[in-house]
Amino acid sequence: MLHERLSSVYDNVLRRNPGEIEFHQAVREVLESIGPVLGKDPEYAEHKIIERICEPERQIIFRVPWEDDQGEVHINRGFRVEFNSALGPYKGGLRFHPSVYLGIVKFLGFEQIFKNGLTGLPIGGGKGGSDFDPKGRSDREIMRFCQSFMTELYRHLGEYTDVPAGDIGVGGREIGYLFGQYKRITNRYESGVITGKGLTYGGAQVRTEATGYGCAFFVEEMLKARGTSFDGRRVVVSGAGNVAIYSIEKVQQLGGIVVACSDSSGYVVDEKGIDLDLLKQIKGVERRRLSAYAERRGTDATFVAGRSVWEVPCEVAMPSATENEITGKDAEAMVRGGCMAVGEGANMPTTPEGIRVFQEAGVSFGPGKAANAGGVATSALEMQQNASRDRWTFEFSERKLQEIMKDIHRRCLQTADEYGMPGDYVAGANIDGFKRVADAMLAMGLI
Repeated sequence: MLHERLSSVYDNVLRRNPGEIEFHQAVREVLESIGPVLGKDPEYAEHKIIERICEPERQIIFRVPWEDDQGEVHINRGFRVEFNSALGPYKGGLRFHPSVYLGIVKFLGFEQIFKNGLTGLPIGGGKGGSDFDPKGRSDREIMRFCQSFMTELYRHLGEYTDVPAGDIGVGGREIGYLFGQYKRITNRYESGVITGKGLTYGGAQVRTEATGYGCAFFVEEMLKARGTSFDGRRVVVSGAGNVAIYSIEKVQQLGGIVVACSDSSGYVVDEKGIDLDLLKQIKGVERRRLSAYAERRGTDATFVAGRSVWEVPCEVAMPSATENEITGKDAEAMVRGGCMAVGEGANMPTTPEGIRVFQEAGVSFGPGKAANAGGVATSALEMQQNASRDRWTFEFSERKLQEIMKDIHRRCLQTADEYGMPGDYVAGANIDGFKRVADAMLAMGLI
C-alpha cells in the first residue's frame, strides 16, 4: 500500500504519462518503499523532492533515417531521457530493440537514478535507445544506423553532461561506431563521453564482464547472509547475452553449477553444467540460437523451444534477459522447486506479483538496481581512467568491482534494518538510493 502523500504522487504520474506501463511499474515499486522515509524526514515531502524525481529533467526524441545494403531507406525513432543530474552527469545505456518506446526508456532511466546513487559514485541517471532491430543486419547497415543516430544525439552528450553506454542490442561493435561518429563530428578525442569502448581506444578492463560479475558478487553476499555459498548450488540464468554469459562465468568460478540458460527461442538444460566456451562461440561469435548449443553438446544438453526457463528447478535464480520475465506463477513454481535466492541481472525482470511471492516465501531477493549495478559502476571507473589518462589491470578493476558490490549489499541491509524492514533488499535499495539523490537535490535548492 502507498503512503497517502505518495498515492497522490503516483496518480499524478499516471495522469501525466499515459500508456507508459513500464514506467508506472518502476515508479510504484519505489514509492511503495519510501513511505517510512517521509515519517522520519518530512522535509522531502515539503520540498516536493519525490515529485521532482519522477519528472525527467529532459526528454529527447528524434528521427533516425538510414539506408540498408539494398538502398532502401528506413526511418527509426531515437530517444534519450536525461532523468536526474543531482549526483553527476547523466549516465545510462542505449538499447536498440523493436520494443523500445518512450515508456521503456523512462522506466530504465528512472531505475538508473537510484542504481547509480547506490554505487556511491558521482553519476546521475539517464537512458536512451531506438526501436531499431540489429538482428539480421550486416555490419555496414549497423554502422550506417549508428552514425545516423549519433549525428543527432552528439549535441546532447559530453563527459560532464551525459555519458551513454551499451545495453540490449548495443555491444562493443555498436559502441565503436557511435564513438567514431562522435569523434568525427566534434573533432575531439573525448574518450570519457561514452563507456564500454574497446581496450585499444580507451576502454576499461572488466567493463565487458562487469554486470554479470557484479550480479554474481551480490548474490554471493546474499548467500553469505543466509550462512551458505554458491558451492555446489544448482543455478539457472535466463538470457544468453553479455550479462548472462558473465554471470555464468563468475558463478562457475565461485563453485555454482549453472544448469540452464535461455534466449528468445527457448532454453537449454545441461545437467553437467553449461559449457561456457561453447556458449560464447554460439552466441558471441556465430550469433546463433541456443538450439545450436544443444546440437553440438550432444546427449548432455536438451533444448526446449518456446518455453520459460523458470520451469527448470534451481536453488539460485539470476534473471538476466529482459523486464517482467518472472511472473507470480513462475515465482510460485520456483519456490516449490527449492529456490532460496534471486539476483536480478536484468532491469525489472520480476513482476510485482513475483517479488511478493519471493518475499513472502523468505527467498533472498536482490532487485536489479542493486544486483546489476556493477555494470554502471565499472562504467564510472572507465570514466575515471579516461579522465586521468590511466589504465588499470584486470585484477585491480575486478577487486574494485567486488568492493563496490559488497558495499551496496551492506548498505541495502543496513538501510532496511534502520527503517524496520530487516532483510528487505528492495526497500533497502530504494530508500538508500532515494536518500542520496534527494539530499543532493535539497542542497542545490529548487532544481
